[in-house]
Amino acid sequence: MGVTVTSTDATAASSRSGQGMLFGDTLAEIDADTGYRGPTACKAAQITYRQLDYWARTGLVEPSVRGAKGSGSQRLYSFRDILVLKVVKRLLDTGVSLQQIRQAITHLKERGVEDLAQITLMSDGASVYECTSADEVIDLVQGGQGVFGIAVGRVWREVEGSLAQLPSERAEGHDDGTDELAARRAAKRVSNA
Repeated sequence: MGVTVTSTDATAASSRSGQGMLFGDTLAEIDADTGYRGPTACKAAQITYRQLDYWARTGLVEPSVRGAKGSGSQRLYSFRDILVLKVVKRLLDTGVSLQQIRQAITHLKERGVEDLAQITLMSDGASVYECTSADEVIDLVQGGQGVFGIAVGRVWREVEGSLAQLPSERAEGHDDGTDELAARRAAKRVSNA
């Protein structure tokens, strides 16, 4: 049980298999300084704020752009964080235990963003398996282990589309933990004085 790490040449497999969104697609680069507030992250990942808060407090998926620094501060989630949130949600929806999801996410956190796009997560409802080629997916399904799969590259595109319609902010503009509304009020007070 747990995350099975496999390694084969994903690029060669994708060119042979024509899997498109499963393996080898080129995805847009992301800006590491752009963050999304909790409500935006919830909308894009299709989770509740309660889930988001719980997962952040328990360390499952913590905001990497800016964590909460006390009352009134706003967490900022990166694109990658939201991608992982959506993967967690999909795994939960298919019946994978939170313990197995934690193991899978710990493994995924060790990878770079580009690597995530090349992964298909397969599960039999109890264990989560990482596949990086079409051949691995076929082997897993033929072995009777895989019941469903999550092509992380496809989830990437979904999150990208959702976030294009939602507000973001730059991390360097609000490193002090104040929210945007407080910053606007302060600027207005200075201009009125």
